[in-house]
Amino acid sequence: MTLSHSFRSWSARCASGLAVFGLVLALMPAQPARAADFSPEQKETIRALIKDYLISNPEIIQEAMNELEKRQTENEKAAQAKAVTELMPALSQSARATVIGNPKGDVTLVEFFDYNCGYCKTALNDLVKLVRDDSKLRVVIRDFPVLGPESVEAALVAVAARQQFSGAKYLEFHQKLLESKGRIGKDRALSVAKDLGADLAKLNKDMDSTDTKSLLSETMTIADALRLQGTPAYVVGNEVVFGAVGYEALKSAVDNTRRCGKARCV
Repeated sequence: MTLSHSFRSWSARCASGLAVFGLVLALMPAQPARAADFSPEQKETIRALIKDYLISNPEIIQEAMNELEKRQTENEKAAQAKAVTELMPALSQSARATVIGNPKGDVTLVEFFDYNCGYCKTALNDLVKLVRDDSKLRVVIRDFPVLGPESVEAALVAVAARQQFSGAKYLEFHQKLLESKGRIGKDRALSVAKDLGADLAKLNKDMDSTDTKSLLSETMTIADALRLQGTPAYVVGNEVVFGAVGYEALKSAVDNTRRCGKARCV
């Protein structure tokens, strides 16, 4: 199809649409219309005109759906950006946050993950590489156990383990547990913690503490406010990044945040 043909086709559709609009407007009262302002005959004529136009130009429906989806996506991103700004203190600066990398880093990346999430396992190497390559990066990892009871068990152990492990030691625990084969629950998490020297009596006590349960509850509340639908999900700068997007995408978001304060610089 040539450009001129496409333009004529588009023009014809616009003209047709304007014609229908013109007829509808001609039938409308001078004041703002309400359903009661139209006679049964007028309503039937309007319905017939609209139906005929849509049947003759069905692509209009797809165009409208595309535009609706675009607006919904834009609204969703705007709502998420607002939520990130409002929740940032709790999101990244909570005294109970699990921090790896540089505790005083100039950029903070927050990861929401589940120990039984295959994509989180895939993304683990990306996160570890970021921490090793960027000495100024601060990473907050938040257990977001959405894949069943075993995930909740593993998260309780992991959050409790924070009382005994920190920094590089916690990252080692996190890696070993996430790299485990099969379903990961309480038994596997306790086994990994024991291998790394954890006091299991204290660990079991801390698992049942109000502080541990409160931190998981806080994470679930934040995730809900951010409209997170799965794992992994990251917050960096002013943006929520969904999925195992890869090292380069995460590095770009971190670099941009360092440069302009946003995950994407204009």
